[in-house]
Amino acid sequence: MSNNAFSELQGSILACQHCAEALPYSPKPIIQIHPDAKILIAGQAPGQKAHDIGRPFDDLSGDRLREWLGVTKDEFYDEQQVAIVPMGFCFPGNSYHKSGPSAGKKSGDLPPRPECAIKWREAVLSQLTKIELTIVLGAYAQAYHLGQSGNVTEQVKQWQYWLEQGKLVLPHPSPRNNRWLKQNPWFEIDVLPALRSRIKALLPPVAS
Repeated sequence: MSNNAFSELQGSILACQHCAEALPYSPKPIIQIHPDAKILIAGQAPGQKAHDIGRPFDDLSGDRLREWLGVTKDEFYDEQQVAIVPMGFCFPGNSYHKSGPSAGKKSGDLPPRPECAIKWREAVLSQLTKIELTIVLGAYAQAYHLGQSGNVTEQVKQWQYWLEQGKLVLPHPSPRNNRWLKQNPWFEIDVLPALRSRIKALLPPVAS
């Protein structure tokens, strides 16, 4: 795809109104893509804060994710190195925004809108031809990128197998997962050093 065609695809995504009637706010697709990106962050969907500020992972979860990857903010938000393509590009809302018994009670975010992946994902990923490592966050991303979903702990334990395939499943970096991290110390001991080593090999050396 030419640079002009890629720009047209990106522009079409950012202008997408496909799920307007199903979303709690006006559609605001949040992605980070470039044909030269080598690393893909495949998550669920932007949260409320990402929707408000227009940038993904600019919060405590993002701080932890960058620590896990061993990258700076500048490296993380360098679209020529890191693509961020969630399963749903817009904030889907949470239980506060839906009808039914739990309406008006804010808890976890709703699942990513399925229409988004159907309409855009194949077109986007087919143009990210230089991706060498895909970081998979969440059950929906697992189902799409691994062809399977299941217990997060079991998937993360298969990190050596998935890393050989150019993929790696991570638990969500949310502070809500502090208990999981304490219960699974092998993650920080075994997985993170291997992940950081792979990331370092993919990113250009930092100028001294």
